[in-house]
Amino acid sequence: LDTLETPFGKAEDLLGGAGSYFSLAASALTPVQLVGVVGSDFPERHLDTLRSKDVDLQGLQRVADGKTFRWSGRYEYDMNVAHTLDTQLNVFGDFKPDLPQSYRATEFVYLANITPSLQLDVLDQVHKPRFVGLDSMNFWIGNPDTKDDLTRVIKRVSAVFMNDAEIRQYTGKYNLFEAARQILDLPEGRGPVPLL
Repeated sequence: LDTLETPFGKAEDLLGGAGSYFSLAASALTPVQLVGVVGSDFPERHLDTLRSKDVDLQGLQRVADGKTFRWSGRYEYDMNVAHTLDTQLNVFGDFKPDLPQSYRATEFVYLANITPSLQLDVLDQVHKPRFVGLDSMNFWIGNPDTKDDLTRVIKRVSAVFMNDAEIRQYTGKYNLFEAARQILDLPEGRGPVPLL
């Protein structure tokens, strides 16, 4: 659940998450299987939105008496730059992804913006994906406790989704071409393509 502030106003407890929005967009083109966790505070109307687009929710866990992951952020007029005001992991703090057997043979994986160690757990359960996309954000990139895991995930994916600020933060390079080259030159892995 997201709370957003922009120069145009503020909205609270919106349906948030890269996984949610990726699922809704991808459902226009292909069947989607969602893996995630929510708390008992997650509004049923948001699940109804996903169901209305035939998103398979068999991999979604609901934790009784748990609180859903929450992110609060502020955007300036440049909507490419998000300022994180608050992140509450809540049920994500103890989440152990367990993909249904029917999900494990998928050829295409989108690792939404969650703790990099959880992204690794999900990736380890998929048999032989042909294409893996990775989303991340400043919260994981700037945290010394999660950046090493994030690098391990990057080495195993096909494409990395970061905005300008995130790739600069990850690499320490201001020039976007140099930053992209640094990610492409990471040893091991498939050689991800940075998508800015």
